[in-house]
Amino acid sequence: MPPVFHTSTYAQKAPNEHQGYDYARVGNPTRTALEKLIAGLENADECACFASGCAAMDAIMKAMRPGDHVIASDDLYGGSYRLFTQVFEPYGIDFTFADMTDPANVSSAIRAETKMIWIETPTNPLLRIADIQAIAGIAKENGIRTAVDNTFASPYLQQPLDLGADMVMHSTTKYLGGHSDVIGGAVATSNKEVMEQLRFQVKTTGGVPGPMDCYLVLRGIKTLHVRMERSVQNAEKIARYLDEHPKTGQVFYPGLSSHRQHQLAKTQMSGFGAMVSFSLKEDTLASATRFMSNTKIFTLAESLGGVESLISHPASMTHGSIPAEVRRKTGLKDSLIRLSIGIEDVDDLIEDLKQAF
Repeated sequence: MPPVFHTSTYAQKAPNEHQGYDYARVGNPTRTALEKLIAGLENADECACFASGCAAMDAIMKAMRPGDHVIASDDLYGGSYRLFTQVFEPYGIDFTFADMTDPANVSSAIRAETKMIWIETPTNPLLRIADIQAIAGIAKENGIRTAVDNTFASPYLQQPLDLGADMVMHSTTKYLGGHSDVIGGAVATSNKEVMEQLRFQVKTTGGVPGPMDCYLVLRGIKTLHVRMERSVQNAEKIARYLDEHPKTGQVFYPGLSSHRQHQLAKTQMSGFGAMVSFSLKEDTLASATRFMSNTKIFTLAESLGGVESLISHPASMTHGSIPAEVRRKTGLKDSLIRLSIGIEDVDDLIEDLKQAF
């Protein structure tokens, strides 16, 4: 196991003669071990780790300047939308939110000022799939960088850099950590200019993880493959159960043949993920609230990607910062329910849903 270096400063032989480390905001050996591991998982040259997924996004966005334009997925995590519209828009950065299920929508949104395309796939919470290779190709033709939020898939199921993306971001809180006991973020890339900008943000703005946080994510990654295998197996069975249930409305899961991007997901991912969203036939907020309050194994809670199964209400929880009219326009109804499927016995999970119905 890698040591946990609880060190804030490092002994130096002479001024400006650093043996790799000088001050822990800039670097820490436990963090370096985690960065090398995540870079390897994403087939990247380098990785920079941050205190949270939002801190990682913040560092990426700080490469933008007033007047720059960013195209982002229109169905994305509420925290991303809040960061873009409430923090960076007031500084003169312009955002267009496009339906990325069709790469043509990305092409038509490009302007002379467009500097970045922010791709979330699968999306949170409607599990839509963006064609990373097609969009990255469009970006390269126009000299635009691409960043992919790979949190929902994890590097075990999807590797965006291999598909042409410039950088890949993770909330390491989720599948990489895997135990709901740490907050963290990471950005992996093989683009040296991007990494220089990220390292500058690490040093200058200091949104870095502590050594114990890094240790917990390192420990979590040791079981990433077995956790993902079990969670995905469970999710596929649960999605089919929900799809056949007479009380469900629409089920959102890329592994279902009825999902309109099932074939793309099959091509782009090595598995369909462990997130499932659905609506009830009685499509009301009251019925969804009643259902979510009735589960006994699924815990009503924010976040995802842990060993335990969670149930959440995107409209009031993870996406509560997105205005209602914007949410509804993208198809996120107030009655939508989101499941993060864990590694429990799948029969127990299905029984829990059955009794909740």
